Amino acid sequence: MRSYVATEWGKPLELREQETPAPTGKEVLVRITAAGVCHSDLHIHDGYYDLGGGRRLNNAERGVYPPRVLGHEIAGTIEAVGEAAEGVSVGDDVVVYPWIGCGMCDACALGDEQNCPTPRTLGIFFDGGYSTHCLVPEAKYCVPLDGIAPEVAALYACSGITTYHALRKFDEAVFKSEPVLIIGAGGLGMMALTILNGMGGFGAIVADVDENKLEAALANGARAVVNPRDVDVAAQVKALAPSGRGLRMAIDLVGNPETLQLAIDCMVKGGKVVAVGLMGGEFTIPTPFLPMRALTIEGSYVGTLQELRDLMALVREHSIPPPPIEKHTLDEAQQVMDSLRAGKITGRGVLMPAGI
Repeated sequence: MRSYVATEWGKPLELREQETPAPTGKEVLVRITAAGVCHSDLHIHDGYYDLGGGRRLNNAERGVYPPRVLGHEIAGTIEAVGEAAEGVSVGDDVVVYPWIGCGMCDACALGDEQNCPTPRTLGIFFDGGYSTHCLVPEAKYCVPLDGIAPEVAALYACSGITTYHALRKFDEAVFKSEPVLIIGAGGLGMMALTILNGMGGFGAIVADVDENKLEAALANGARAVVNPRDVDVAAQVKALAPSGRGLRMAIDLVGNPETLQLAIDCMVKGGKVVAVGLMGGEFTIPTPFLPMRALTIEGSYVGTLQELRDLMALVREHSIPPPPIEKHTLDEAQQVMDSLRAGKITGRGVLMPAGI
């Protein structure tokens, strides 16, 4: 099989060719047809997350070491199965749930494998999708495509369930009657827009500093857009709220001090901010604001295996359109990462190892 490997953090990916693994036990071998390039891949490739104040969370502190095949958004065709694999057959087209836990802790028992303290995440702790093949530890993590294109389904394994999981944190009545502020109109933002509409949400006000992405957000169903560089951006957002005083819901898909502050500034008393983005930095808030404004700031990390299944069913039932997608060959893996880092991709970049 052919794979693009991070041999050292921060260094260009290297092509490696090696023998294709044979699955044993409950394992499943997937021949990859689509692999999304996610912004999280950039952090992993850098080797750290920015914690602000000159501090870093290094990959080694999380137990993540090179060499590693990146890529956790994976779709493909089952090519071989282990002798104990159940529920799948060779030839099945599937999307792979990558947020695999240890299978023995309380989080895994609750179905929250994404919160497992000793995860086995594909593309982070184990080799992932920047390759022609991927070994999946158990068949249950392979969800049928059932007609959804692989380059679309692959995205639901991360950006899809990440935004779906975050949107589900809001009160349903408020979600269906008032707009949510979405900060960030990149891949996650575009995904959030399409899923929000499919979930029956009232709509979204989208904030981004890139005018081209704001135009794309309007084309993909945003009710209104704002640019955080405007000095009166918070006032603009509040004026767009039904009450004229502010919003009750915001999702920060960027995750730096400025974007989180913007979300808080736009909230009315009793509002909820869901923090998703991992751009980095350090944030402080006067502690009296939390009780005095009845403010909720809640973190949200990807989603569950069941949510991937539910999201795929929702997409089929409501014919949810995909976000903008750029298709690339596997050999363009480093190029796509560089373009994503430079902010030159509107929507999502997807590698197609089997051909475009």
